[in-house]
Amino acid sequence: MRSFEGYKHGINLGGWFSQCDNTEKRYDNFIKKEDFGRIARWGLDHVRIPVDYELILEEDFSFKERGLRRIADCIAWCHEYGLHMILDLHKTVGYSFDKGEKETGLFEKKEYQDVFCAIWEEFAKRFGKCEGLAFELLNEVSDKSYCETWNRIIFRTVGVIRKYAPDIKILVGGYHHNSIAAIKDLDMPYDRNIVYNFHCYSPLIFTHQGAYWIAQMNRDFRMSFDSNIEDYRRYAAENIGNGHADDLDGACGKIDASYFEGLFAEALKIAEERDVPLYCGEYGVIDLADARDTLEWYRCICSVFDKYGIGRAAWSY
Repeated sequence: MRSFEGYKHGINLGGWFSQCDNTEKRYDNFIKKEDFGRIARWGLDHVRIPVDYELILEEDFSFKERGLRRIADCIAWCHEYGLHMILDLHKTVGYSFDKGEKETGLFEKKEYQDVFCAIWEEFAKRFGKCEGLAFELLNEVSDKSYCETWNRIIFRTVGVIRKYAPDIKILVGGYHHNSIAAIKDLDMPYDRNIVYNFHCYSPLIFTHQGAYWIAQMNRDFRMSFDSNIEDYRRYAAENIGNGHADDLDGACGKIDASYFEGLFAEALKIAEERDVPLYCGEYGVIDLADARDTLEWYRCICSVFDKYGIGRAAWSY
């Protein structure tokens, strides 16, 4: 399996240009140039920067120069501090991973797909030749039913980008919110500069314990990482529902590095067969979990990332 060079140890800058109130005050103050310096001093090699379309589009879908300049500033700061960067379109017109955003229609309406391609055409024109930059087409496609349409949109968009940026790395992820299980249903890589992208918050019942945005979750629920697998399954059934606990299928004993080996096995095989790099764009644990348990989860998953040369970016700075 090929490696995604320059993107081994990274962090997301969530809540800055995405999942926020989209105000100039937020954009000016939530993250600043000095944060890029701090991240570089930590020894990380890249940042993933999620952006929502509100940053760069007016209501009539024309482009906001001020928003595009902010992205250009990020690229310049990364260059100054020796960091690579992933530009991630976190929300587009007609689609967000967060149903609360009420963005719908991307997979049904050609006009929204046209806007999506226009965004990436503009990014490619302006930033496609920037050294140390990669493009991530869209964050966390949800429904499996979108799979065929999503592959068609990827194909079209990659073609648009390649007119201006023939060599830039392009990250693509699958359904069920970039599930690693969806890697198999992505189309074959279109060229040597495609990267298969997944997110990993498994086991979900541990990483999302007490999460307010999960409807069934008891907000006071807490658990330890070293709970046995029977307790994991019981906690999942009670707090997220059996339908969202498939990341525990086949698990036995305790959650450890071997659990993540099993979780990644199919995707690793596919990446090897298709000679495409594999990258984890998000992974992490809610801040409600015990810090020692969180550290142990990171040790387990990162040992497997390191074993197979999988680059990653933690959620979130």
